[in-house]
Amino acid sequence: MIRLRKGKVLEILEERPGLQELLVEVEGEINRAINYTYLTGPCNKGDEVVLNTTAVFLKLGSGGYHFVLYNCSIEKLDIEEKGHIMKLRYTPFQVKTLSGEESSSPLAEKLSKTSSLSNMPVVIGSLHSMLAPACAGIKKNSKNLKVAYVMTDGGALPIFLSQIVTELKEKGLLDLTITTGHAFGGDLEAVNIYSGLMLAKASGCDVAVVTMGPGIVGTGTKYGHTGLEQGEIINAVRTLRGIPVAIPRISFADHRTRHYGVSHHTITSLREIALRKAFVVIPKMEKEKFDIIMKQLKCCGIHRKHRIVIEDGIEGIRFLKSLGIEVHTMGRNFEQDREFFWAASAAGNFASKLVENI
Repeated sequence: MIRLRKGKVLEILEERPGLQELLVEVEGEINRAINYTYLTGPCNKGDEVVLNTTAVFLKLGSGGYHFVLYNCSIEKLDIEEKGHIMKLRYTPFQVKTLSGEESSSPLAEKLSKTSSLSNMPVVIGSLHSMLAPACAGIKKNSKNLKVAYVMTDGGALPIFLSQIVTELKEKGLLDLTITTGHAFGGDLEAVNIYSGLMLAKASGCDVAVVTMGPGIVGTGTKYGHTGLEQGEIINAVRTLRGIPVAIPRISFADHRTRHYGVSHHTITSLREIALRKAFVVIPKMEKEKFDIIMKQLKCCGIHRKHRIVIEDGIEGIRFLKSLGIEVHTMGRNFEQDREFFWAASAAGNFASKLVENI
């Protein structure tokens, strides 16, 4: 069920492509709300809106936002774009997109002539917060490398929710976005991860970074989380004859036992879900912590199934800082969770070196 309430727009707090952040009055209380203009059109001060208040009511991790379901001030919205592929299918919000695989797509001919990834490195993460350091690790070595972000539907579905994607594109760390499955709003749309990766290749990208959008679904159980997609994507990359470079989820700041050191998300994905070999990049760090990581990987046999490589992740983070880009994961910044960000940066660094050797 959806919890719906009517509200009034008091103020437009922020606007960026596809999204408005609003201040709304709902049942006598003042709350923040997100309006996806891509879906519901723009809101103005004073508009009456219908809000999905479920997440705030349940105190879930939506950042304390309601979501605009309908703007009562807009009598009708019309379809403007080409395309016939529906996302959010068979829901009231099903949205038409022009998928890169369609015959009417500008990339259709190039895509038809692209038979494989041809050893293109693909950096694969399990959290959206890995995206920025991974891109920085790639671009710090060569700003001329063309980088695609392939966003899965394991987290948020609208790419517009991600502030970091906008910032990475503005500052030259990201060249192309591709939204796959039911995720939507990228520069290109794709039906699934396979065609999404092939679109990155057909677009002339040198490296792809794959993660879900903001927010991960998790239950605290072994298989009940969307981070398992990392293993599935490794399989997809190998099937398409690319080179999978896995970012391990590493943290010494997360005091939940299942996420301390190497997260159980990473261990399960690499040990059980990934059926093909990947490069697993471990960042340089102090010896005591490094030994903990290696012990975890060896205890579960990951060192035999995959190829473990050690790479520097510090320079990529320095590059991010020089551009004024701040990173956070699970409410922690770089200073509070260094190894997490070093791991993603190191994977990007390693992937950029693979490009040089192709």
